[in-house]
Amino acid sequence: MDQLISIFNKIDSLIWGAPLLILLVGTGVYLTVRLGLLQIFKLPMAFKYLFSKEEDSEKAKGDVSSFAALCTALAATIGTGNIVGVATALKVGGPGALFWMWMAAFFGMATKYSEGLLAVKYRVVDDNGQMSGGPMYYIEKGLGNKWLAKLFALFGIGVAFFGIGTFAQINSITQSTQVAFQIPVVVSGTIITVLVALVTVNGIKSISRVAEIVVPFMAMLYILGSVVILILNIHILPNIIGIVIKSAFTPVAATGGFLGATIKQAIQSGIARGVFSNESGLGSAPIAAAAAKTNSCVRQGLISMTGTFIDTIVVCTMTGLVIILTNAWSMNMEGAEITNYAFSTALPGANLGKVIVTVGLIFFAFTTIIGWNYYGERCTEYLFGIKGIKIYRYIFIFLVAVGPYLKLELVWIVADIVNALMAIPNLIGILGLRKIIISETKSFFETLNEKAILDSTK
Repeated sequence: MDQLISIFNKIDSLIWGAPLLILLVGTGVYLTVRLGLLQIFKLPMAFKYLFSKEEDSEKAKGDVSSFAALCTALAATIGTGNIVGVATALKVGGPGALFWMWMAAFFGMATKYSEGLLAVKYRVVDDNGQMSGGPMYYIEKGLGNKWLAKLFALFGIGVAFFGIGTFAQINSITQSTQVAFQIPVVVSGTIITVLVALVTVNGIKSISRVAEIVVPFMAMLYILGSVVILILNIHILPNIIGIVIKSAFTPVAATGGFLGATIKQAIQSGIARGVFSNESGLGSAPIAAAAAKTNSCVRQGLISMTGTFIDTIVVCTMTGLVIILTNAWSMNMEGAEITNYAFSTALPGANLGKVIVTVGLIFFAFTTIIGWNYYGERCTEYLFGIKGIKIYRYIFIFLVAVGPYLKLELVWIVADIVNALMAIPNLIGILGLRKIIISETKSFFETLNEKAILDSTK
């Protein structure tokens, strides 16, 4: 097993090297500049759209509301990356990794906007009457490159089966519940597998209904616990933020169970785990965005953009700051154990912190599983038609069932590798369609401004 982990580590380091990091962040930087810092100036508007009804939405095509589509995307993104992934990034790259997660998220918001825009613009209706969209469709219909679209769909199924969708999530749930509540792995694993099967069998409408209820609840519970800790430690919070920024640009020495980290390790682990968490550039969220009932691709792009902000700038930051202020990142622990220790140490009350982390992890990971089931299903439908969906679901549920028994380190390495493979064709598609993104955005805001001028003259 150790030899296998070593081999996969080498593959992971090669794939997540400078070229991919430059492509991921570079795409976000380019779009940020060309779209005029849209993620800053249009963020209030994006949140306004998220909680308001679109004009003529009854006539809009789509399967679920824009809010439900975002909740489905957040269900898939707010997962173990926010608890285990942040802890892993800090363990490898030190406190500076959190800064690079912020950078990946900031520029990733422009990428996520572009993905949502393209998803709605190029979506189609499948043989079941459901909306299908995402990178495979905008690569094929926008770029006219069918083989690259098929490659994305193939990698998308790979991520659903072996990456974010199954192993990393179910493994984290079962290990965390065993440590926190002494629930045997076989019991928690079986319960989650049955629940996944029950929810996913009815597709996007069933998944979105669960996501609309669970996602806001789980996010608020976790954020509330984190805010209490940060308020209790408000006097040292400026120092903690200073450590994060300083560590992003200077090597961190070995201390306690921490082996030390170079600037390269901080950048690599921060960006990789940031992308794993918010999925900007991976091409997953636009698959959910394509199902939204909307008449405007730009409006849905703005709503999609809020997902990265909520996932990383809010939730991941909460986790990271709590881990750093308790020094849990430097101790001889790994994964959810680090976050469990941090919250348990920082929150008053017996086992309150452990309960918040474990319950949060269970909800986060479960919703990620059902969200990714939908993503993989759409990729399967693209490659094999609706006849392949039932077989896909059976395989997915089987993989959820075996996930608890795999070694954690190997799980995260495999997840990193397939994530990277999925991102490459998607980013090529976005860059190839950059003129469409810019022109659609310009046209939308020009029309909006003209309408505002007309309304003001009435």
